[in-house]
Amino acid sequence: MQVPVEITYRNLEKTEAIDNLVREKVAKLEQFCDHITSCRVAVEKNNERPSSGSPYRVRFDITVPPSHEIAAVCNPGEGNQYDELDTVIRNAYEAARRQVVELTQRQNNKVKDHPAQAMGAVVSQLFPEDGYGFIKTLDSGREIYFHRNSVLGDRFDELKEGAGVHFSETQGEMGPQATTVHLVNKLGPNEATEQQSNIEQPIGWK
Repeated sequence: MQVPVEITYRNLEKTEAIDNLVREKVAKLEQFCDHITSCRVAVEKNNERPSSGSPYRVRFDITVPPSHEIAAVCNPGEGNQYDELDTVIRNAYEAARRQVVELTQRQNNKVKDHPAQAMGAVVSQLFPEDGYGFIKTLDSGREIYFHRNSVLGDRFDELKEGAGVHFSETQGEMGPQATTVHLVNKLGPNEATEQQSNIEQPIGWK
């Protein structure tokens, strides 16, 4: 990175544990894109004792040559389950990572959006309360993890098992994972049943 990472804290004290976590996540971003120019991370606490939701807000602002600006924010609102600060940081990182990977793929001409590729997988398992799921590829039947932040258009809550998706993939810490998931269709009952019939519980994800 050309410019050292800049981390700012608002309405909360800086701790070594949180600072190290942020720097660890920024370092991981550079594994997906080795030409990031700068990265600024803002960690904020908006309310000491919120009636609901989390008081924390984390934002990643990333610059990638030649002139790309990436902004990823995690700001759990009212009514959401209370998230600790480390969880909010990880969720903001996931949103930033997805955008960085997508941009890198576009720059490397690896993203192809042809109609023939519009349904590369089906949603095989969903864990809505935990914010993740698995898709199963139609060509090889591989199980691939995805996080709710990877679903384009903020449509995670619209996903159903058996829905068709178009996705991009990378190798994550615990195996393959989808960097982007685009909901494109819903399979009919017979098709969904057929696709689900041979699904096995993925190994390594709980």
